[in-house]
Amino acid sequence: MMALNSEFIGLHTEVVDSKNKSLVGLNGTIIFETQQTFTINTNHGSKTIPKQQTFWKFANDQVINGNLIAKRPEDRIKVKA
Repeated sequence: MMALNSEFIGLHTEVVDSKNKSLVGLNGTIIFETQQTFTINTNHGSKTIPKQQTFWKFANDQVINGNLIAKRPEDRIKVKA
């Protein structure tokens, strides 16, 4: 099981639900992260997607609510799991 304070850069992900339905199904490797977004490298170039109001699936089929990880990466990884 992936912890919410994990490092996400380099992981493959897929958007499985989002307030913006046009994002559902986008998948690729996370190449950059900010407090509010992931940038993923897709087959059609890189896309920056908001974390909030988006559900992310990772390689182990775990789905994470983006609202729970919408923090600066350096702050999130300091939190004890």
